[in-house]
Formats: sequence, C-alpha cells, structure tokens
Amino acid sequence: MTRRALILVTTLALAAGIACSSNAPAPEPAASADRTPAPVLKPRAAEPKAEAPKPNGAPAPRKPKSDAAPAPTPAAPAAPEPEAPAAPTGGTLRITADVPNAQVFLDRVFLGAAPVTANDVKPGNHRLNVSAEGYDGIAESIDVEPGPRDVMIRFKEVKLNLAIDVVHKHRMGSCKGRLVATATGLRYDTTEKGDAFTAGMNDLEQFEIDYLEKNLKVKIRKGKQFNFTDPDGNADKLFVFHRDVEKARARLKKGDAPAQ
Repeated sequence: MTRRALILVTTLALAAGIACSSNAPAPEPAASADRTPAPVLKPRAAEPKAEAPKPNGAPAPRKPKSDAAPAPTPAAPAAPEPEAPAAPTGGTLRITADVPNAQVFLDRVFLGAAPVTANDVKPGNHRLNVSAEGYDGIAESIDVEPGPRDVMIRFKEVKLNLAIDVVHKHRMGSCKGRLVATATGLRYDTTEKGDAFTAGMNDLEQFEIDYLEKNLKVKIRKGKQFNFTDPDGNADKLFVFHRDVEKARARLKKGDAPAQ
C-alpha cells in the first residue's frame, strides 16, 4: 500500500468514529435525593390600560365596585362632661335704696352707701339698718340663705301697721274695741253696733291727743266723733299711736306713696 492510500484510509476511519460518537444519547444526570422542586410561577395579570382623557363635559369614569364592605368609621371619643360649679355656702346681699347714698349697716357693721353688696354672709338671721337724710331709719330682720338675694329699701314708701286696744267713751256708757292704723287709713273694730268705722287718712277731720286727759279724739269728716282711752288708763300707748300716725299722714301729704 502506498503512503497516499494509507493516509486516505486513516482519514476515513477517523470520520466514521466522529459520526458514531455524535449520534449516541447523552447520559442523564444522577437524581439527587435532596432536590427541591422548582416553584411554579403564575402568569402576571395584564395591567389595565390607561384611558384617554375625556373631553370637557364627559362623565368621569366609574370606579369598579368592590364586593368588600367599607370599614366602619371609628366613633369620636365622648367629650368629658364639665364639672358642676360648687354650690355657694354663704349668701350674697345686693342692697339698693330709692334714696341716693343711703347708709347701710349689717349687724352693726358699716357696709357703705347703697347700692352695696355684702359677700359671703353666713346663713341665718341678720339685722339690716339703713338710714337716709330726711327720712326715718329703716331696720329689718332678714333671713340669709346660700346664694344671691336682692334687698330693696324704700324710704319713699309709707309703711304703717299699728294696733292698740281702746275704750270708746259714749255720752252714756262706753264700748271696747281695737283701733288699727295702716298707711291707707284708720279702722275701729268693735262689737258695738253703729260704732265700728273705716276711714282714709284724708277723711280724718280731727286727730288729736290730750296726754293729760289720756284721751285720743278722732273726728270723721261728715261723721261721728270718738273719744278713745286706754283700758289700763295708760296715756303712753295713745301718745305713741298718735305720733306714728301723724308722721305717716305728713309723708302722704308730701307725696310719698303708701306701701301695698
């Protein structure tokens, strides 16, 4: 065999070997006992396409309804209740008068000129004294309770409430009764028929006291004349009664109003 033929045979043999090796199946990899299966991936949902903007006046696109119920709105916390103010333990007196600069005293302590306020007055009974120039002083006993109270002192109001037991002397005999004076008039109460009377202050034609005779003479205009004495023969009661009635009559003539 020539050298050229030998090279040709060798070349053919190598080519056949290469072809056989390329057609043989590839060996499978050895199974691993601890192999974890690969996770299965779900396909991603396609994102919604953005809608083109609507022309002016077109309705806005509706949002898709959700089947889930809306979450409840939490209730607002309740506001704390304001604390009630403490009840007052003392009284507050607001004292006024119908005469300017009336001087006010409470339990003999000077408070000032009216109008004046007395704060934190102890509950209970207290003595109020008020004076004004040109008028008789006014003294009142007042009951004070916790809390405010308005007290009005009326100097220009005529107050009169008097009553005394008397004997009316007739020409023959006498009768007993009670003589009552108020700011509106004079009244004689008796069981003697024909002697009882009621007369206004302006109807008193005569109203005089005779201290030595212990006699109070009363003459009703267009009416009878009465002579009153004290059952015990004491002229002092008749004198005080006459004095206080005369003061009230003078104030009424000046224009002050009778107390109601």
